[in-house]
Amino acid sequence: MAEVALVLLGLFALVIFLVIVASVKVVQQIERGVVFRLGKVQPHFRPPGLTLIFPMMDRMTKVNMQTVAMGVPAQDGITQDNVSVRVDAVVYFRVIDPVKAIVNVQNYNWAISQVAQTSLRSVIGKADMQQLLSDRESINVELRQIMDQMTEAPWGIQVQRVEIKDVSLPEGMKRSMARQAEAERERRARIITADGEFQASKRLAAAAEVMAQDPASLQLRLLQTVVEVAAEKNSTLVMPFPVEMLRFFDRAAGGDQTPREGTARTGLAERLAKAEEELAKANEPSSIASAEEVPPVPGLTPEKDQPGIASPAQDETPAG
Repeated sequence: MAEVALVLLGLFALVIFLVIVASVKVVQQIERGVVFRLGKVQPHFRPPGLTLIFPMMDRMTKVNMQTVAMGVPAQDGITQDNVSVRVDAVVYFRVIDPVKAIVNVQNYNWAISQVAQTSLRSVIGKADMQQLLSDRESINVELRQIMDQMTEAPWGIQVQRVEIKDVSLPEGMKRSMARQAEAERERRARIITADGEFQASKRLAAAAEVMAQDPASLQLRLLQTVVEVAAEKNSTLVMPFPVEMLRFFDRAAGGDQTPREGTARTGLAERLAKAEEELAKANEPSSIASAEEVPPVPGLTPEKDQPGIASPAQDETPAG
């Protein structure tokens, strides 16, 4: 009897040990425990640490509370401006209500993936190609809001962030965009070049007005240009025709002698004008000399001017 009692006592102790081992559960810091008692979920989840359950009545499911990064497969879609694109994204979400995440949805990871794919296609259809390429931040915000409305309240899952990773375009569209970008760069380069030439022309015009007031500055500029050309070790040096000589010929030919407005008339111009006036006076016809100063010419002097000489008309008249 004593041996049977010892065996029964040992079996009882073993059962109690097994029950205790099955009853004691450890929940990690990153997890929460959802307990089902006789198939009914308990309203309160088990916090991290050591917890006890009834082995034959309770079943505990652990839920990870960490933020999960899930890649969304690439989705083909047509944008609002009828461009075929292929877009993939990544979703960051976490469980905020473990009870809802276990009870209301069968597999929340797979459900989040499907919601992300459908929402991504919907957003692609509402946006245009330029917005997908340049304004991704607004698309990310819109996509997160759509997914959050579908997952937070019914499933207890909060979508923290959605990021579009890559936008793939057709090869023809890539070539068209490359040509457009090249044309845009060429246009900007031409505008910058034209602007530079315009500013340079204004500076040159201002410099020309300043140098026109002093002919010596023009001559110095000419000599400076000759020095710069000679520094290139050229075998031939071309001397330009002086500008002052061209002006002299222009004035001698009767050109416009009026100086430019705002510039003083130089001494050379005054001397040239004086010389032209003297030349004009010299070319004027002289006054006719009086009759007393002109000597008589034989045979050409009228009869009335020479007394004592009969005129041919009187000789031919018959006598009365």
